[in-house]
Amino acid sequence: MKILLHVCCGPCTVYPLDFLRQQGHEVTGWFHNPNIHPYREFRRRIEALEDFARQKNFQVEIDRSYGLRDFLRQVVFHEECSSRCGLCYDMRLLPTAERAAAQGFDAFTSTLLYSKYQNHSLLQSKGQALALEFGNHFFYHDFREGWQHGIDEAIAMNLYRQPYCGCIYSEQERYDKKMRRNTKP
Repeated sequence: MKILLHVCCGPCTVYPLDFLRQQGHEVTGWFHNPNIHPYREFRRRIEALEDFARQKNFQVEIDRSYGLRDFLRQVVFHEECSSRCGLCYDMRLLPTAERAAAQGFDAFTSTLLYSKYQNHSLLQSKGQALALEFGNHFFYHDFREGWQHGIDEAIAMNLYRQPYCGCIYSEQERYDKKMRRNTKP
């Protein structure tokens, strides 16, 4: 199949790309992530993805528009992960499904399915609904099986590995956890 792979970052692309290529699929990447904050982090992820793409001979198109305002407009008053993550998935999967249909891909999928921290059942249901809407196929695979492989290879490739999903809320949650650990008696 010809698959459009929504890419959240270089390190999370390692295992899904390896897996899809081993299955004989033709894979093209698309980086579209309006959630990433701050801008410096957004740039670092693009640079790491470009480095990865060169090393792996991976064709990837990069949406370089910094979408923080649009992201915040969508998720304000839905800051809890149970609400905001679904909205964020919509903001990334809907344009991916549209792009896949418009450009004649057989299917689309996302590197978000590689993360242990993402809601796979919600990603799968949203992807399948979008596939029906656009007359396409959502390729679901639990890429978490390659979690350690992806980490090891990203380190070997000297790729920047980010410490949070990218949104301003997950960044705060990361620091909140650290502060709670440091203030325990």
